[in-house]
Amino acid sequence: MREETIKKVQEDADKDFSYALNETGDYRESWRIFRIMAEFVEGYQFLNSLHNEVTVFGSARFDENEKHYIVARAFGKLLAEHGYTTITGGGPGIMEAANRGAQEGHGPSVGLNIQLPFEQRVNPYVGKSTAFYYFFTRKVMLTSPAHAHIFFPGGFGTFDEFFEVVHNIEIGKMCPMPIVLVGKDYWEPVVHFIREKTCPMGSVKREHVDSWKIVDTAEEAIAAMEEMGKEIPHCDLSVSNFHSGEKNIDWRIFRIMAELVEGFEFLTGLVEDVTVLGTRHIEQDSHYYATAYELGSRLAKSGYAVVTGGSIGVAEAVNKGAMEAGGESLGIGLEVYGKESMNPYVTKSISFKFPFTRKLIVTAPSKAFIFFPGGFGTLHHLFEILTLIETKKMQQIPIILIDHAFWEPIHAFIKKVMVHDVKSISDKDDELYQIVDTVEAAMKLLHDFRPNHNNKT
Repeated sequence: MREETIKKVQEDADKDFSYALNETGDYRESWRIFRIMAEFVEGYQFLNSLHNEVTVFGSARFDENEKHYIVARAFGKLLAEHGYTTITGGGPGIMEAANRGAQEGHGPSVGLNIQLPFEQRVNPYVGKSTAFYYFFTRKVMLTSPAHAHIFFPGGFGTFDEFFEVVHNIEIGKMCPMPIVLVGKDYWEPVVHFIREKTCPMGSVKREHVDSWKIVDTAEEAIAAMEEMGKEIPHCDLSVSNFHSGEKNIDWRIFRIMAELVEGFEFLTGLVEDVTVLGTRHIEQDSHYYATAYELGSRLAKSGYAVVTGGSIGVAEAVNKGAMEAGGESLGIGLEVYGKESMNPYVTKSISFKFPFTRKLIVTAPSKAFIFFPGGFGTLHHLFEILTLIETKKMQQIPIILIDHAFWEPIHAFIKKVMVHDVKSISDKDDELYQIVDTVEAAMKLLHDFRPNHNNKT
């Protein structure tokens, strides 16, 4: 019996439990909560021992002869020579290059590694490291406020990290800080998509996008970073706010634990549910609102509970459709600038202070994800789910994007640049999602994937 228990613990540790499909609807295994909290305490304690940090992100698939690897290596060396601590995910590719440069520059070289189903070892140029079982705790530590965040070309994981950082800055959870994008050929089409698609609909403010610097060389990257500010910011998610010493554990650590406990209690009982995400910046006479309302109604009539972020816009429309069709209509909200927003069409709701706990609870139970056009938050959720599926941290489920006109440019970028040019994802990874224009098409994809679900329509 003991051996079976140990085996189960290890199997669950190899998955990010928060994203594993739970057929019983019970999310309250207490040992998992404590294991997550241990990672938070140890992670923040580890980060608190560092100083003057800069986090570098990018693909794990580049070898040492690739141009982006060469630039990242040179940049890591410049960081060391300028007195910075280089932090990466500790793996190969861009991470190895930055750590290697930092070591060659005789500076601190740090890696925050993740245990993947296909084993990822810490690269040999990391001087100080720690490892995480759970994907989301490791990403919290990687994206905790540092002096700056530097993004090289990458795949779904790099997009996930990029959109999480800029979203947290946008909603005031992280302070404004240097965001430097290295590789103009890679990043300029991404920024163009944001400017042309998300800014006009009001989902993203142009001044946020205009604050980023896009460069090609290590020298330009360090200059842009230092030009934008030398003071280490202190804000809501600053590491010092979560300091865990031998004699003191900050109250925020207990608040995280409380939010996890309350969140998993909130989810308990949910088995058949679909998460729908999208912009809050649409009016009730918008065709997006009408489509989202119809989707909520169809999901409810098909026996699915509907989960949204609980705000206005797409979330309100979906919740309204589900509630008026007699279905479960859930809202999982976030306190932003001290205020909570929950539309009146939810039948059950909960709100969070920390974006990472809220995101975990929004994501945990779902049998499918449907994305309407949206801003940084929507894009962050999308690429996090794609990353989890790609890295085998999550079972494959339907990922459905509504509206070709909005999504086609980023899909074209994924196919051309990620798959073929930089090869940061495989040629099958762009098939993890489907783009449709109608509710009927979305429901068909959902029903085809889950043919044994007891559909009512």
